[in-house]
Amino acid sequence: MDATYEMVSDADRCYRAVLSRDHRFDGVFYTAVRTTGIYCRPSCPAVTPRRRNVDFFVTGAAAQSAGFRACRRCRPDLTPGSPGWDVKADVAGRAMRMISDGVVDREGVEGLAARSGYTARHLNRVLTERLGTGPGALARAQRAHTGRILIETTDMPFADVAFAAGFSSIRQFNATVQQVYAETPSALRHRRRASRVPTAAPGVVTLSLAVRQPFGAGGLLDFLSPRTVRAVEAADGRTYTRTLRLPRSHGMVHLTPGVDQVTCTVRLADLRDLTSAVERCRRLFDLDADPVAIDAHLGSDDVLGPWVLKRPGLRVPGHVDGFEVAVRAMVGQQISVAGARTIAARLTQEYGEQVADDGPVTHLFPSAESIAAADPELLPLPRARGRALVGVAAAVADGEIVLDRGADRGDVRRSLLALPGVGPWTADYIAMRALGDPDVFLPTDLGVKQGLARLGVTARTENLATAWSPWRSYALMHVWSVLSDEPQHKEER
Repeated sequence: MDATYEMVSDADRCYRAVLSRDHRFDGVFYTAVRTTGIYCRPSCPAVTPRRRNVDFFVTGAAAQSAGFRACRRCRPDLTPGSPGWDVKADVAGRAMRMISDGVVDREGVEGLAARSGYTARHLNRVLTERLGTGPGALARAQRAHTGRILIETTDMPFADVAFAAGFSSIRQFNATVQQVYAETPSALRHRRRASRVPTAAPGVVTLSLAVRQPFGAGGLLDFLSPRTVRAVEAADGRTYTRTLRLPRSHGMVHLTPGVDQVTCTVRLADLRDLTSAVERCRRLFDLDADPVAIDAHLGSDDVLGPWVLKRPGLRVPGHVDGFEVAVRAMVGQQISVAGARTIAARLTQEYGEQVADDGPVTHLFPSAESIAAADPELLPLPRARGRALVGVAAAVADGEIVLDRGADRGDVRRSLLALPGVGPWTADYIAMRALGDPDVFLPTDLGVKQGLARLGVTARTENLATAWSPWRSYALMHVWSVLSDEPQHKEER
């Protein structure tokens, strides 16, 4: 049974979390109060309801389907996602990640089911059993949240907001907003104006991405900054900026980590891509992780314990484009980080798409289709590696391999290893950053060996890593961070 489902099925445990207003459970479950018809996050500062008057739900969508509306005070729709989806990576977790990326809005429930490898009927049954409601209601809750963001941060006409958020009609949009928030779109916008929330330029949306504490923002920037690819990414020590390839068009995002949130300003060519853009930024900064559970597990280890105390809340940097991860992993094998950046920049100039005329970021990273069509002999790589890269690109472009968090991790790994030139290090690195696998360890990695040596570990590496499961990806980041003050070592990472 999934840990999140176990949590909600134990109502007494949930109520204890509500009594203590424990922020750690925000997004893990939701508290619905029958006497008021409102659902809240566990940490809501309102007067704690009596135990006999509350029910608990795994998702906000399930609470909405049961007839509850979102609390105006604690705004439960702004909580981080459940960390359970990434840990389990079962059909429910994979479906939730695809719904968050807007798959239902673009392809419908049938499209979601096809991607999951099940019939729509079976998928609906699984999600209802596990999450309390089906994919349609989960997608509807996502659309309501996106609609609210656009209402409050833009001056777009409500008709444009409705379709940008994924609703099929104005009537559906109005009814959903009224039901979920107990206010009309006009009332929500009036409140925003009354509070003097600034409105961004057309096509630009600024919002705060919720995080769980502790949040090791410095570690994220320390990892991303030296790996930025010219024209695709930029970092100034405080803000990370990059272009985004999105389902309908493209965009550009600025991410500025804070103590308890990440400020996200995204410029979109098509506002219907907002849901996908936000979800991919959350993946990139690993904002749905459970740092308390991770640090408690790794902090009890004799080797890692002191290092975990120094870097609480360390995250595993994800990515906005799984194919880009694959390219960078293959390009960076056995060369320095700086060398990998140079080659990636050359590939971008030759095969990427220019989407801006000036500024630090002007290009999209090359697509799988563009690399698949390239002559491997002309790529700035050893010939064998160039052929391998084109082979991976062709498999991704043809849909034989899907490199995102909706894919089955085991299937992806097997498919990658079946391709010429792809070894376990590459497949596992892709699993960690592109597929969001929290339990990856790279025992053959040079940086891992050097980091463990610095920690006094010279033998039994794999046995030691087994004790770090199911958080070996986070252990890996701690081991790599040991070398942060040393010169860049080999392999892209």
